[in-house]
Amino acid sequence: MTDYADLEISVHRRDAITYAVELRFQLPGSDVENRLDADGPLLASIDPAALDQLDDDEYGAQLGRGLFGGGVGNAFRTAVATSQSKGVRLRVRLVIGRTASALHGLRWETLRDPSDGSTLLTNENVLFSRYLGSLDWRPVSVRPRGDLSALALIAAPSNLDAISAGRPLAPVDTEAERTRARQALDGMDLTELPGTARPTAAHLIERLRRGVDVLYLVCHGYLANDEPVLLLEDDEGRAAPMLGSDLVARLREISRPPRLVFLASCQSAGAGADRSSADAGVLSALGPRLASSGVPAVIAMQGNVSMTTAATFTTSFFSSLDEDGLVDRATAVARSVVRERPDWWVPALFMRLKSGRLWYVPGTAPGGARFDKWPSVVADIKADKCTPIIGPGISDPLIGSRQEIARTWARSYRFPMAPHNRESLPQVAQYLSINLGRRFPRLELENHLRRTLVDRYHDELPEELLGERASLDDVLEAAWEAVAARGGTEPYSVLAEIPTPIYITAQPSFLLAKALIKAGREPEIELCRWREDQSWPESVFEREPGYRPTAQRPLVYHLLGALSEPQSLVLTEDDYFDFLIGVTLNQDLVPAPVKRALTDSALMFVGFRIDEWDFRVLYRSLMNSEGGRRRDDYTHVAVQIDPEEGTTIDAERARRYLESYFDHSHISLYWGSTESFIKELADEWRQRR
Repeated sequence: MTDYADLEISVHRRDAITYAVELRFQLPGSDVENRLDADGPLLASIDPAALDQLDDDEYGAQLGRGLFGGGVGNAFRTAVATSQSKGVRLRVRLVIGRTASALHGLRWETLRDPSDGSTLLTNENVLFSRYLGSLDWRPVSVRPRGDLSALALIAAPSNLDAISAGRPLAPVDTEAERTRARQALDGMDLTELPGTARPTAAHLIERLRRGVDVLYLVCHGYLANDEPVLLLEDDEGRAAPMLGSDLVARLREISRPPRLVFLASCQSAGAGADRSSADAGVLSALGPRLASSGVPAVIAMQGNVSMTTAATFTTSFFSSLDEDGLVDRATAVARSVVRERPDWWVPALFMRLKSGRLWYVPGTAPGGARFDKWPSVVADIKADKCTPIIGPGISDPLIGSRQEIARTWARSYRFPMAPHNRESLPQVAQYLSINLGRRFPRLELENHLRRTLVDRYHDELPEELLGERASLDDVLEAAWEAVAARGGTEPYSVLAEIPTPIYITAQPSFLLAKALIKAGREPEIELCRWREDQSWPESVFEREPGYRPTAQRPLVYHLLGALSEPQSLVLTEDDYFDFLIGVTLNQDLVPAPVKRALTDSALMFVGFRIDEWDFRVLYRSLMNSEGGRRRDDYTHVAVQIDPEEGTTIDAERARRYLESYFDHSHISLYWGSTESFIKELADEWRQRR
């Protein structure tokens, strides 16, 4: 079974122990919610104080009677039976409403069926998570398999006896914990603290700012005034408490928080196989808070757990996660493996992902089919009939995304529109243009890029490029060369290998031209003259009327402007409208060789977000151009990473919509990131040329 039905159970407080329950059930492929028959009102009777007096088995039974004793139970069993009859798994999301926050601390994983006393959540075909909304509007982007990075922090302070934690704190076996972490995170690019540095709060935040996909955290925890506290180290290895609220606040400031935080438990009391943690799962209280700060998934221990259970669960969890990137499925599988252990219920999943997916296999369509157009793509390149069309996203690893710029500006300049619009650079730039003047967004873009580059690459840039008077082009080039020197696949260098005569770019830097020069070619740069009130640099077609782009002397055509000419940039919403009107009404704005390439060659869109303004404007102007029928003779490719959590209501339907939309234009979608596509392009071209 690979498809999933969705059951969302929302709980809202009515009085001290009575809660209203809402159910939403949907089968895969259905555009509407499916009805679950239930007798009477959907109510639950749950008394957290009374539950605390019960042992583990009776706790789960009583909790099951409280939630599923009436109509809710009948509806739940109907959802399970319906899913099984359709041959699909059931994804169950428990949503605790704001009025019912006291229920966050319950051991929901222990739920038992009141009809027969069986555990409900040790079945691999029922994927359970505590689903948490977030005020963080950043979309959760999935990562390609093989490019995942992890940070393992293991704190073992030397003076544990000096800490008033309400219980004795046993020494942490750093080497044993390090071994467990390495086994769990095998295959990821792993950074260890201690290792490269001490496990201090400062080093933790510094590594997180660089970007990691998984944070694996091993440390003692305790409560201070009902606040979770993580016991890290200072620079001398002594205990350094860090408030959970401080960690949450710092994560909110990070542009790309970890996709998964795994709060492991320290080995503490007991001996041999009976060793267990003794913190009563205090750090599980961080789960809802971390999710609210923007972390997509959190695994935490909600009680004392034996090291045998913890080790078995952890190994099984990461092994299963390695298969398909589904964090709720990995949790279900790992929980089923430890179901015979008395503390099987301790690991809890807090999640703000509806799909449960943390990573994907690059080049694989949602149905599992691999991208199969490479022979045609390479053949068109060899025939000088491939035109790369390069979007802003190709430089995201170097300078950050346009969405990050938009969020920064929206926060700094108090953008007043709806939160989901804070990701759109044209909309935020439009606001700045109206509020602070037309020149301001262009000046601020230059300042933002310079600050970002100096901050990210300070130690790798020449001293003369660190000041505000340094040329932005020079700073960009130096940062690009620093990144290229680290090794790996560099996108501009790969594109420069392709012997195509024309490159069309919506990227405002000249890095592509610099990469072409490094490859021994002689590029000519041309800007689209979309504004009549702009003074433009001399055109190569004016300077040399007989110029015809060739593979050795290619044309790099900047469609949406260049940083060196700020007024040429297509940045605001008004700019995009003016650009589209201009190139539609006056097609002579586009040089003849570029028009021929757009209608009589294979188009390769790389580095665009297909739902963004730059792609939509380019795509519509292209579809409206003359000679469009000749495009049907070629294989066109657009790179599209799977729709992100937070940008679509239903990711699966969004995928189907995109495939249908582009099928009419004979454009094949490569399901993966720009980085993944560039790597495959480099491999395919080098093998087949």
